[in-house]
Amino acid sequence: MKKSTTAKVAKPSTAVAAKPVAAVAAKKAPAKTVKKAAAAPKRTAVVEAPSEKIAVAPVTKTAPRKLVSTTISAQIDVGFGNTLFIRGEGQGLSWEAGVAMESVGDSQWSISLPSVSAPVVFKLLINDQIWSVGENFVAEPGSSLVVSPAF
Repeated sequence: MKKSTTAKVAKPSTAVAAKPVAAVAAKKAPAKTVKKAAAAPKRTAVVEAPSEKIAVAPVTKTAPRKLVSTTISAQIDVGFGNTLFIRGEGQGLSWEAGVAMESVGDSQWSISLPSVSAPVVFKLLINDQIWSVGENFVAEPGSSLVVSPAF
């Protein structure tokens, strides 16, 4: 003789509501949706021919500046035992330390600056300590400038 077994299913209580099977399945494995990107519209380039011709200037090369010697001379009596110095900006000069000028005669001092390609701005000093008064002097490349500074 066979016994029949029947399982009893408990009814949900009133406090907990039964969830539909589809809702439980959705929580366990979320559905994946894939959106296909919309195809971009094809673009065509429109090139219009210019109605006027444009004149283009030819490219010219600038010649490098020529390096020339510049001579600076000063006519001043600085007193026996004193030396005239030059400070400035340009070929081998600086504002921090002076370069001694050469005595070429009574009350005449001179310096030759080789390879100058730009204007030389300078001031003269006695014994590299006492500055000449007035504006800075400017010597153009290739020139021989004679100045008479005041102290």
